[in-house]
Amino acid sequence: MPEGDTVWQTAKRLHAALAGGTLSRSDFRVPKYATVDLTGRTVLDVTPRGKHLLTRVEGGLTIHSHLGMEGSWKVFTDQQRWTGGAVHQIRAILTATPAPTHTPNTPAAPDARPAPTATHTAVGYRLPVLELLRTTEEDRAVGHLGPDLLGPDWDPDRALANLLMDPARQLGEALLDQRNLAGIGNVYKSELCFLLRVTPWLPIGALPAEHTAQLPLLAKKLLEANRDRPIRNTTGRRGQDLFVYGRVRRPCLRCATSVRVADQGDGSRERPTYWCPNCQAGPTPSRTPGATPHHGTQHRGTQHRTTN
Repeated sequence: MPEGDTVWQTAKRLHAALAGGTLSRSDFRVPKYATVDLTGRTVLDVTPRGKHLLTRVEGGLTIHSHLGMEGSWKVFTDQQRWTGGAVHQIRAILTATPAPTHTPNTPAAPDARPAPTATHTAVGYRLPVLELLRTTEEDRAVGHLGPDLLGPDWDPDRALANLLMDPARQLGEALLDQRNLAGIGNVYKSELCFLLRVTPWLPIGALPAEHTAQLPLLAKKLLEANRDRPIRNTTGRRGQDLFVYGRVRRPCLRCATSVRVADQGDGSRERPTYWCPNCQAGPTPSRTPGATPHHGTQHRGTQHRTTN
């Protein structure tokens, strides 16, 4: 499931494959941009912003994409078979050809951007968001986001202040709202709540003071620890990568009680939320059988839309 660490890794791979190269193919398979042709333009950089990707190209344009729940960008060489999904799931194709190398008598500019050394093709599969923006208008896509847990704008004090603006809001919902802090998805939401020993349905204003101060720092620590890992791990144990997420009906790694799951939110999207009923204090949904996700199950109180 793509979260801030996944997007950071994706941006790193795309940047290494495309930045500094010249686009020899650009194919957008969404109706609005079907006739757009970016060939001949240099790819300047690929930057992650929370769970968003910004691919900037020559001419002041930015390709904005979001992976959603199932999207991905895959990078292939000319010799590799495309393996990211069915052809009808492809939303974008970008091929970057290396820029000509300078001759001994023509030294590279001191600020020259490292170019790819081979032709690479980036293929975007199942992307729920794909649009072309003026680079100067990127705020239209990402200006609403709070401090980025893996970005240069990270500010734990601001993130905490954002989270506490609505003390009655459920902790899990507040963590998923990217306007508060950018990069957390369902996995980290469940894992953070477990580490704080409270349920995701606890009003954030009821979180013990020592845990409140720790929250943004712990979130930052988890994502930073995983941004270069091929397999996400929050436990520090081999073979037991996550404390509760995806472990319904399996024993809690701390107390051996069966882990439970339920949906959290207003029912407009699936948000499977995992917790240990013994280790985590706080309210839970009225029905919590071990394995059945409950679409539309709600905890009483104000419902908020979660913004990506």
